Amino acid sequence: METQNSKPTTNNQQPTPKIIGITGGIGSGKSTVSKYIEELGFPVYNSDYWAKELVNFDESLKFKIINLLGENSYDENGTYNRAYVASIIFENEDLLHELNKIIHPAVREHFENWVKAQHSEFVFKETALLFELKLNEQCYQSILVTADDNIRIKRVMDRDKKTYREIEAIMQKQMSEKDKIKKADFIIENNSDLETLKSYAKQVISELQNMNL
Repeated sequence: METQNSKPTTNNQQPTPKIIGITGGIGSGKSTVSKYIEELGFPVYNSDYWAKELVNFDESLKFKIINLLGENSYDENGTYNRAYVASIIFENEDLLHELNKIIHPAVREHFENWVKAQHSEFVFKETALLFELKLNEQCYQSILVTADDNIRIKRVMDRDKKTYREIEAIMQKQMSEKDKIKKADFIIENNSDLETLKSYAKQVISELQNMNL
């Protein structure tokens, strides 16, 4: 496990929590690591969860999405039509880019407000796009959860009932594991069982607590 960054804290009365990024490709187990870290008592912000919440309840966000993708992007109940949106953006990089330009700033603002409400030495931000969006630059340290491709594919096939080709197509659109490994401060390999994964996660937490960040 390598450490690269040592970043200054602000001298406020209430110390600013240190943001630790958690990421990993589809099927890597990053959400499992996040849940365990939460069980250990640390606040964890799930970017994917909050993105799904905000597109349903942030009216200004809904307005912008409808302007971009049309009325069909929400159903008759005003709920975000995830299947429809996925069908039109998956092969359209320009539309995907424009949609991300709408959603990501809203999630970033929500996260920043969330951090201000926390009273912990560390807060963790789980996001699949930590390196792609350069969000690691806002973190004190980053954790990559990784696993062999065949293991990741089997997990997603079992979990989501997707085909091998569907999962492979998703993985090809994500940053390669090799590139993520180069950028990560800590690497947790998740090729074994849950107890081993928890042991690795606990070791990372211990190292973070012993670092002079």
